[in-house]
Amino acid sequence: MRRIHRTFWERFLYLAIYRCSLCQRIQQVPRPWRLHFGPNARCPHCGTYRLSRLAEPDGIDRMQTGLWNVYARFLHGSLYHCRFCRLQFYDRRPTVSQTAEQEPVARNTPS
Repeated sequence: MRRIHRTFWERFLYLAIYRCSLCQRIQQVPRPWRLHFGPNARCPHCGTYRLSRLAEPDGIDRMQTGLWNVYARFLHGSLYHCRFCRLQFYDRRPTVSQTAEQEPVARNTPS
């Protein structure tokens, strides 16, 4: 992977853009503030969707600090825990698994 030049507008959206020298595939690294937008909860540190929900804060793992976390906690957001970076944070959005459970299942009925 080799880092390539970003345009003026891409500098606001991405930390870096890489291109593979073998397959010419482009990989974009988003800025951390972009993880707070979208339909599902994501870890604000590593960006993964694989989160577990906690009933109360854990005294061992660290808690996310910052304005977004205070805002989500104040508006009765759920407490989530990232399995990979061991971070606790509040978020008002549902997880990917909760969203999948809410979607209706399309059934194929013969006509």
